[in-house]
Amino acid sequence: MIEIAILGYGVVGSGVAAICRMNQSVIQNRIGRHINVKRILDIRDFPDDPFADRMTKDADLIFTDPAIQVVVETIGGSGIAYELTRRALQSGKHVVTSNKELVAAFGPELMLLAQENNVKYLFEASVGG
Repeated sequence: MIEIAILGYGVVGSGVAAICRMNQSVIQNRIGRHINVKRILDIRDFPDDPFADRMTKDADLIFTDPAIQVVVETIGGSGIAYELTRRALQSGKHVVTSNKELVAAFGPELMLLAQENNVKYLFEASVGG
């Protein structure tokens, strides 16, 4: 099983969570492992959401959890998204993002940080337009 955390629960973050839930068997057949959304970080509350029990406002719960292997950054921008991405990489978590602004502003730095921590910084969906 691959445990993931999602940073941000707006349109993109909630879409990632929904795809992980709705396409579990397809994903498992393709990669040979189950994906589990263990935590979702957002400053808002979503009490009636299917993932309400996984919501947190405390980023440390993600970065200190050795079970979480992958962090999906969906916050956007280059402020808090940059800080949280750095922390994820420094914590030994792989990071996937679709954040064009973050990649444009800090891509080389974050790729180097990922390399130094033996993890990947992936961003294919954030380039080209």
